[in-house]
Amino acid sequence: MATDNTLTGETVELLQLMIRNRCVNAGTPESGQEVRNADTLQAYLGNSGLDLQRFEPAPGRVSLVAKIEGSDPSAPSLCLMGHTDVVPANSDGWERDPFGGELVDNADGLGEVWGRGAVDMLNITASQAVAFRHLARTGFTPRGDLILFAVADEEAGSAHGARYMADHHADAIRADFVLTENGGLHSGTTDAPIINVNVGEKGVAWRRLRIKGTPGHGSMPFRKNNALVKAAAVINRITDYRPPAKFTELWRERVETLGVSDEEKAVLLDPDRIDDALRELPNVGAASFLYSCSHTTFSCNVIHGHDDGMKTNVIPDDVILEVDIRTLPGESESEVRQHLADALGDLAGEVDVEPMMNDKATMSPVNTRLWDALQRSISDSFPDARLSPQMVVGFTDARIYREMGAVAYGAGLMSPSLDPNDFALRFHGHNERVDVESLALSTKLWLDVATDVLG
Repeated sequence: MATDNTLTGETVELLQLMIRNRCVNAGTPESGQEVRNADTLQAYLGNSGLDLQRFEPAPGRVSLVAKIEGSDPSAPSLCLMGHTDVVPANSDGWERDPFGGELVDNADGLGEVWGRGAVDMLNITASQAVAFRHLARTGFTPRGDLILFAVADEEAGSAHGARYMADHHADAIRADFVLTENGGLHSGTTDAPIINVNVGEKGVAWRRLRIKGTPGHGSMPFRKNNALVKAAAVINRITDYRPPAKFTELWRERVETLGVSDEEKAVLLDPDRIDDALRELPNVGAASFLYSCSHTTFSCNVIHGHDDGMKTNVIPDDVILEVDIRTLPGESESEVRQHLADALGDLAGEVDVEPMMNDKATMSPVNTRLWDALQRSISDSFPDARLSPQMVVGFTDARIYREMGAVAYGAGLMSPSLDPNDFALRFHGHNERVDVESLALSTKLWLDVATDVLG
């Protein structure tokens, strides 16, 4: 099913509106305010005769569910899921207003929509909504249910979004197949392009570390037990910790898509040599990503004092450190505890560890009707392309659907002109933007797959 310029224009305009709504999720219960994007989507969908439901577990944290009922209760159902929140953006690092939603021609004359969320993931949410409304307005009668799930709070762990919905309103969102963020990038050669589909993701094991000391006056620091100084040592040890590489079933597939020599592939598939090779890789973004694909990772990202705060002239007795840990398939809480013990060494007894988030790595199979439909649609746009199953190193709401028993893929279809390494840097980065060609290709993908799977 081809898309026309009208649908592409609708996707661009809807994406611009959603960027300008500034649904910034800072991780606090009151942030996000996804109600603004829910209202925008409801207004866009509202005149299509659709069944719309709103869910608000906390003030302003609204998720929207729309459904086209299927004719056969036994037929498989499909959910198009996109989150409506975005991460904060510091305008000082941007060339343009991060919430301006501007449409600007790049150096090659191709239109790009700029703004926070243009890549992660309002581009997909907007294009899914456009495809969904088009199907509704043109009288599409699916065999199984087609669901559009515009979900809040993905960026802070899903407690007010997909996790809440799975725990309290599972029947409203239940589906056999799910398409969400993020895939569709091209690699390989122009003669034999490879297009990634994310079929799994690493686990997330956020931990809060409490480091204790002894309070005292800042004018007398000699031989004092300063919790902040101790925390600095903890940070250094965790940052320097390098667990051994562990290759998943998808790592070989990832290496095969890199377009490197056989000798370089052999190094990347050797657990004893991969770390040295990645240290020498000139492209820092690619090195960081490939390291994360093959290792459990630890990132110390937040530090603060106890509830009473910290003061310049008081030696702190209590410092909180928040660590973002991403685990590989097969790793559980016990492995996380052992990793931290190995990293901290003799400081382990000085640190209390509290779980903040604890979701295991998830994976979906590829021998499915949904996978075949994706291949058929992508072959229509790029006849020589093949799909490549990949694992993402971040987390998405797909993990929650996999826990519910669904097959969930991170998909999309991006322009072949996009460099995957450059595109990866736009996630949560400065100058986030997406090109109009990619918006058109993704909109067509959702239309094709929905009619294929449910027709």
